Amino acid sequence: MSEQTEQTQSGVVIVGAGMAGVQTAVALREQGWSGPVTLLGAEPHQPYDRPPLSKAVLLGKAEDSAFDVDFEGLGIELRLGVEVTGLRAAERELDTEAGPVPYGVLVLATGAEPLTLPGSEGVQGVHLLRTLDDAARLRPVLAAAPATVVVGAGWIGAEFATAAREAGCAVTVVEAADRVLAGALPAEVAAPMTRWYEEAGAALLTGAKVASVESGRVLLADGRELPAGAVVVGIGARPATRWLESSGIELGPDGSVTADAYLQTSLPGVYAVGDCASFPSARYGARLLVHHWDNALQGPRVVAANILAGAPAQVYDPVPYFWSEQFGRFVQYAGHHAGADELMWRGDPAEATWSVCWLRAGALVAVLAVGRPRDLAQGRKLIETGAPVDPTKIADPATPLKSALV
Repeated sequence: MSEQTEQTQSGVVIVGAGMAGVQTAVALREQGWSGPVTLLGAEPHQPYDRPPLSKAVLLGKAEDSAFDVDFEGLGIELRLGVEVTGLRAAERELDTEAGPVPYGVLVLATGAEPLTLPGSEGVQGVHLLRTLDDAARLRPVLAAAPATVVVGAGWIGAEFATAAREAGCAVTVVEAADRVLAGALPAEVAAPMTRWYEEAGAALLTGAKVASVESGRVLLADGRELPAGAVVVGIGARPATRWLESSGIELGPDGSVTADAYLQTSLPGVYAVGDCASFPSARYGARLLVHHWDNALQGPRVVAANILAGAPAQVYDPVPYFWSEQFGRFVQYAGHHAGADELMWRGDPAEATWSVCWLRAGALVAVLAVGRPRDLAQGRKLIETGAPVDPTKIADPATPLKSALV
């Protein structure tokens, strides 16, 4: 029996029923895969979208955010509440609490897990916001409008602070770094965003390290004490790959599955996609780990195409994209600015709308747009072309970015 026939008969098993896993299953059917497809989800809920958790679901404007996918109609076997604990590559089997699951082709789409605040585990009133159950636990807490401490001034911290203020909570955001978005944006670009916290009525403490969390209060390393009816931790996430550590799958220092340009892993017949996988970008000359929704939407199409081809066929090298809704602003970002040699402003960051563009060797490599969706859309297309641009036109907010091509 050929390997291709064996793979078709054993089918594709996808571990992870978030956006990346669901989209992989759907893409396989859309692209013509006729063999079995099994989707394993650790949570008991119908697969759902995560972005609404920090917005509509958290504030009670929606009960859930389930994907509108007819799994039965597509012939996708959906197995929920099944946690995968190990991978035995020689046998092409997964270990689960419900028994072994054989696979012909395996797709790892386990996403990421939130980082916890050391010493806060088990303390009453401390919350993470990653799952539907997390949002369900937090919703009645916010409705009671307690004094709330948010640990972390990154994207998720800002989004949660926004929701908490909308719910009427007094909010204090604590950030260990000396500024907001320290790991994501240059200081000069993040600086205008600091003002948004004050305008929204949220207190922002930077350079403030948490010493300990107790029921009802947060103690800072400098001795300050913050009352806290609720504490929400948003200090980042790591790929959910601990179960793969003895599997033979190559993992990076950040815990990500080290995929190649075709999203294949170091083991034959095993792919990885979404938040759990890093991939080499020829466009940026770097290995990227992208923890954003669009990556989990785009990658599965490439994985499906390569599974159907039975060999490397499509390279995955996207222009990364994400958005964040915070403090009444719609923030969008496309590209990858590390390695850029020029930063240019479009508009005044003191105003309601503005953008920042990054250039490398005369070409646009990244754009951040605050309330300027047209800049984002046109800038993303310019990044995809890699063509030289006119810096004078880039810097003029009245000139459409699409007109900046040299």
